[in-house]
Amino acid sequence: MFRAETLKGLVAAGALAALLGAPVSTAQADDSQIVVFAAASLKNALDAINTTCEADVGEQAKISYASSSALARQIEEGAPADIFMSADLDWMKYLSDKNLINTDTEEQLLGNRIVLVAPAESAQEIVLEKGFDLAGLIGDGRLAMGDVQAVPAGKYGKAALESLDMWGSVETKLAQAENVRAALKLVAAGEAVAGIVYATDAVAEPGVKVIGTFPEETHAPIIYPVAQTAESSDEDAPAFLACLKTEKARKLFEEQGFTVLAPVSD
Repeated sequence: MFRAETLKGLVAAGALAALLGAPVSTAQADDSQIVVFAAASLKNALDAINTTCEADVGEQAKISYASSSALARQIEEGAPADIFMSADLDWMKYLSDKNLINTDTEEQLLGNRIVLVAPAESAQEIVLEKGFDLAGLIGDGRLAMGDVQAVPAGKYGKAALESLDMWGSVETKLAQAENVRAALKLVAAGEAVAGIVYATDAVAEPGVKVIGTFPEETHAPIIYPVAQTAESSDEDAPAFLACLKTEKARKLFEEQGFTVLAPVSD
């Protein structure tokens, strides 16, 4: 059964920090180290890439993972990030419109899909199309997803549900989380009957299984842009950005289920 206190614990700042590594504050930042603010769904792939790229960059980056919305707002408030990796174009544009991004470095790096997951022992697989009774599947339980007002995965998920005429029937059954990985944990822990997450999150969590994939035409294209921030002066940041587009990085992104959109460089 879903417990409200469990959701609060998973999405509270302290628990989130333990789960993902909270965004660094100005006091915590090390001026000599590249600081990367990255969408939570990038964690597994980017942790591996950070290790792999160390030789090319000259150091490992300090990476903070959270929702794109939370990270963008922290950058707006002066958090010392050198690189921002968003899970959608909107939050990159939000910072770009405020002249907080070096637009010459911005690139559309990755693509993704959203899927419906359930606890791993679930045997049911479905076709997500108009007419499917998602509310019936959820029953008295909860549907976990990112905050539909701010978290990219939540916004994509709401758009897909609206497109399939499911939103009205499940809106009162939502367990909204601060980022997609927190939503994923609710499903893996059995606190939600199902969840809407990225396909890459499902790869990263053995406690869930994909039971359905949302048609791509039901939501805006899922694109992850990356850019150096306008305030960054770290000399190693361009090398980190370049390494994200190498063949070795491409393989690691694809192993986690991402589609690499940027041209691969040598």
